[in-house]
Amino acid sequence: MPTERTVPEELLRKQYEYIDLIAARNAEAAKTSGRRPRAVAHTFGCQQNFADTERIAGMLSEMGYDLSDDVNDAELILYNTCAVREHAESRALGNVGALTHVKKAHPETVIALCGCMVQQKQVAEKVKKSYPHVDLVFGTHALWRFPELLFRTLAENKRVFDISGDEKGEIAEGLPVLRGKGARAWLSIMYGCNNFCTYCIVPYVRGRERSRCPDAIEKELRELVAAGYKDITLLGQNVNSYGKDLDDQLDFSGLLRRLDAVEGDYLLRFMTSHPKDASPRLFDTMAECRHVAKQLHLPFQSGSDEILARMNRGYTAAHYCELIAYAREKMPDITLSSDIIVGFPGETEEDFQKTLSLVRGVGFDMLYTFLYSKRSGTPAATYPDSASKEEKQGRFDRLLNAQDETVAGRQAAYLGKRLRVLVDGEGKSPEYPFAARTEGGLLVCCAGDGLKTGEFAEVEIDKTTLRCLFAHKIKP
Repeated sequence: MPTERTVPEELLRKQYEYIDLIAARNAEAAKTSGRRPRAVAHTFGCQQNFADTERIAGMLSEMGYDLSDDVNDAELILYNTCAVREHAESRALGNVGALTHVKKAHPETVIALCGCMVQQKQVAEKVKKSYPHVDLVFGTHALWRFPELLFRTLAENKRVFDISGDEKGEIAEGLPVLRGKGARAWLSIMYGCNNFCTYCIVPYVRGRERSRCPDAIEKELRELVAAGYKDITLLGQNVNSYGKDLDDQLDFSGLLRRLDAVEGDYLLRFMTSHPKDASPRLFDTMAECRHVAKQLHLPFQSGSDEILARMNRGYTAAHYCELIAYAREKMPDITLSSDIIVGFPGETEEDFQKTLSLVRGVGFDMLYTFLYSKRSGTPAATYPDSASKEEKQGRFDRLLNAQDETVAGRQAAYLGKRLRVLVDGEGKSPEYPFAARTEGGLLVCCAGDGLKTGEFAEVEIDKTTLRCLFAHKIKP
């Protein structure tokens, strides 16, 4: 049943009216030009941004646009932006700046920006003043109103900026979606974040946590399975908080069990988990559910309790290690990955050594490592920092070396093993023409007759490297 944060149906119907109006305009334009108008929808950032872009692409398709990758031959160019790190913001703005030549050559082309970056008021103002070729800007809270905002841009022939919406946020069900080809799909189960880690901008641009109703999630999963998707990732800024804002007391573990009951040959993954909300109950559920992949991405960010407290993470390094030990007890073959921030303000060499110790002690299969990036508007941006850029880079390099040592051994242990993999793309060499993923998400380059993209296969590992396993299909 809908929650109080669900956009009312009558307001969504209004968006479909705008979709129809734009579709009519585009149909008339196609009679003159001899082709349907084209749109580019490009994503910067995380998996949630990609999922949002699929909704935008669905709306564009119903408006009568053909999706394209060529900005020089498009009537509409939309960039869905990220604000997590300064580099992502700079990259997006650099790409936007490069569109000035497109606007000069084709003044009628609509250039639009949306997403986390422009949800920040100061960035939206910067775009308005410094990027006059941008016609439409809307934030994360206004995504469901894209048809209305685009119609205003087209009909009134003026720039439209809308970063409205409050921190509570809303959920819009029933938006069109145009998913990518292949075996993988994203399924958002909640939006927003309540954690306010001191380095993170997400709660300010995505709003508070709000869970989708389980009926809507299950319905979408059934549609994905029926459409042939085999690798489905449940998305949320903190999936372990799912259901806290709902009335039916269904938590994330309960949701996993409900979704696991959907018949079909597929894998369920989820991201991202927060250690403060992870529990033995979750790992028991993962171990017992046949569709849930034995893969866990559990960011720990630092091995120093002092730094974790300054980050406002809500757990200790010892508690994190206890969670990992329980997960491995229940799922001995589980694949583990994590996020680490190096160079957080105030981090000392002693703090960093604790991070190194945790990495070596746990033995992760994959790590996503980042040098701290200051984000204006977050508490950490005001923290004093005495470590030099060279010191931070040196720590970062040592962390990568330590992780490579671990991965080399863990990857080598797969030699000769037989695994079930999902073939999901093309390989980079004639010797191994297919790319696949294990249940744990490890990359496998495969060879053998009968391999088909989008299907599971049994393979045997021939050789290993730091970043890839190599295998041949086992003959029946």
